[in-house]
Amino acid sequence: MPQRKALIVRHVPYEGVAGYRQPIEAAGYHVDRIDVADPGFASLDLREPDLLIMMGGPMGVYEQDRHPWIACQLRRLKLRLEADRPTLGVCFGAQMMAAALGAEVYAGPVKEVGFHPVSIHKHADDSPLRHLEGVPILHWHGDTFTRPDNVEILASSRAYDHQAFRRGSNILGLQFHAEMGLDERFNAWIEQWPESVVEAGGDEASLRAAHDLHGPVAVAAGQAMVADWLAQLD
Repeated sequence: MPQRKALIVRHVPYEGVAGYRQPIEAAGYHVDRIDVADPGFASLDLREPDLLIMMGGPMGVYEQDRHPWIACQLRRLKLRLEADRPTLGVCFGAQMMAAALGAEVYAGPVKEVGFHPVSIHKHADDSPLRHLEGVPILHWHGDTFTRPDNVEILASSRAYDHQAFRRGSNILGLQFHAEMGLDERFNAWIEQWPESVVEAGGDEASLRAAHDLHGPVAVAAGQAMVADWLAQLD
């Protein structure tokens, strides 16, 4: 039996799959990666991989004039979601999924940056997100989205109602970064976007301390969540 293939789509080099790689490989997937800047990305059929994981990025889904590949990626992503192929989106990746499902993505009222738990909705108590209950996890965004049709909202935070959603067993979008906490690229995030930390009411020293304190537990919870999700795919 051929090995199943997982494809990681990176929108910027410093936002990779990080802690989620371990449960994906443990589930038997061969993991490959492509950057949207790769010349081959424009012709890639996103329906082909057994598992597609789209990571984050600083751009907005609505910035298609600045990033023409967004519209191209949305068209191909829509075909994958219509086929109900297993797909995981993180932050910008989740916003792309929401847009492909017909939602509006827009700039939210506040920046949400830092470690704090999400509130798991009661109907999601038996979902893979149960592993995150009470665990401070990393948030780093300022955009949000309306609820797409035919999806369940699984979690919220103090700042944003739509922190996670699913459609059936195969489609999962996560606004937060439970993959981050042990990855050195966290330093690049702070260097790239120091203004976001300040806009969210924090400071670099406190954020680094929170990362050191909460990061390992956050990643362990995120890995358990992803392992659980992969185990129940149709």
